[in-house]
Amino acid sequence: MKVICITGTPGTGKTSLSKELSKRPNYLYLDANKIISKYNLTEGYDRKRKTKIIDVKKLNKKIIDEISSMKNHPLKHRNLKNKKIKGITIDSHLSHYLPRKYVDFCIVTKCGISELARRLKAKKFHKSKILENLQAEIFDICRNEAAERKHKIITVDTTKGFNINEVIRKTGG
Repeated sequence: MKVICITGTPGTGKTSLSKELSKRPNYLYLDANKIISKYNLTEGYDRKRKTKIIDVKKLNKKIIDEISSMKNHPLKHRNLKNKKIKGITIDSHLSHYLPRKYVDFCIVTKCGISELARRLKAKKFHKSKILENLQAEIFDICRNEAAERKHKIITVDTTKGFNINEVIRKTGG
């Protein structure tokens, strides 16, 4: 079973790409935000940055538990044709923190700065949060952190959309 984490600065297209990849037969979509909510993995709220503080170690443990559950009990998660899960896409700007041994590919979504600013404004992000995320994109934070963890990285520029067939080819089908 292939495990693909999709990471990137907020607004760069992680969710769109993750959901599109999950449309392949016998692939499942895993939304880390739902896991954070379900297991209350927040450690508080950063008022200055206007964001929840996430316990990444606890999040990783829960995602690893979900991966294991999907491998061992596929029918519990979705009625699959041949009862075998071929892959999981994990949607989160924190997914690159997963240990390398659990991840086959780490897709980093990228976006042009002016387009990213437009997307974040449309999502009604606060000005300081937009600036923080634009800086994260400029400095390529998610990709650099994924490289530090020695993930097999595939970079996808979503500024003008993406070619799902090209992404599928890069992940080995």
